[in-house]
Amino acid sequence: MPRVTRGFKARRRRNRVLKLAKGYRGARSRLFKTATEAVDRALCYAYRDRKQRKRDFRRLWITRINAGAKMNDINYSRFIGGLAKAGIELDRKVLANLAVLDAPAFTKLSVIAKEANA
Repeated sequence: MPRVTRGFKARRRRNRVLKLAKGYRGARSRLFKTATEAVDRALCYAYRDRKQRKRDFRRLWITRINAGAKMNDINYSRFIGGLAKAGIELDRKVLANLAVLDAPAFTKLSVIAKEANA
């Protein structure tokens, strides 16, 4: 009985994995079994780190806002709380950019936050 190699479907599946493994070192980019293991692990890390990146950026923005707020004699939580009371709905990404790139505008926001807290 002739040996069945599964035809084009198996080749397509293997080539898809090897294409994803392109650029990996050594056998990881050439041998199907090791490439499969490497690609599976890489996809797990990619999924995990897409979530992690959102957390990392939020932490960075909060750190920058806190630094800008402290330069204006108010702490982060009072600053955010004051903006919420004043009805200013700027997200942390925009606030962090203002703190870094536009200090006078951030100072005005700090004054508004202080007045709303008082």
